[in-house]
Amino acid sequence: MTPDALTYDERGLIPAIVQEAETGEVLMVAWMDRAAVARTLESGLTHFWSRSRQAPWRKGETSGHSQHVQGVYADCDADTLLVQVHQEGVACHTGNRTCFFTALTGDGAAGNMLARIERIVASRKAAAPAGSYVAGGEGDRRVLEEVADLWFHTMVLLGERSIPLRDVLEELARRHAAAGVPRDGVSPPRPDGPTAGA
Repeated sequence: MTPDALTYDERGLIPAIVQEAETGEVLMVAWMDRAAVARTLESGLTHFWSRSRQAPWRKGETSGHSQHVQGVYADCDADTLLVQVHQEGVACHTGNRTCFFTALTGDGAAGNMLARIERIVASRKAAAPAGSYVAGGEGDRRVLEEVADLWFHTMVLLGERSIPLRDVLEELARRHAAAGVPRDGVSPPRPDGPTAGA
């Protein structure tokens, strides 16, 4: 299919759902006109049309949080686009990773808590500030073995206490949302033992 075969609305716009290519996470929804579709395909960076400003814009042109396009797909009616990207930084102007962080129903913040912690750890590995709680590490194989043991014994402990895993994820989400989250997004060890939050 070519861009000319797309179905635009009466304003000459088509909605674009932007998704993180690696994880499937939906990051944002924006609008494209024909020129934005063309620029996105040509440049490999997402371009949109602002309905409020009535002007074209490129994601990341002011924030630096660019979206590198991995693929663009049209739905069966050719009136909606799915744009798979690699997101630099965050997608939402609020500073959240995704624009879809307000739950009306479902898992809410707890639903993707482990993925969020994984991204925090990855960002600290790339540019670890002094004193970062997550900046250290060992050999990969040893870490893999230790984490496998930890996860197994954690699940056994939760099962013995009849504590759902969901409760742990909701606790992590609560800490992440709380005021005064440390710069790592990870709580430092408490006197009674290490505690990792997000």
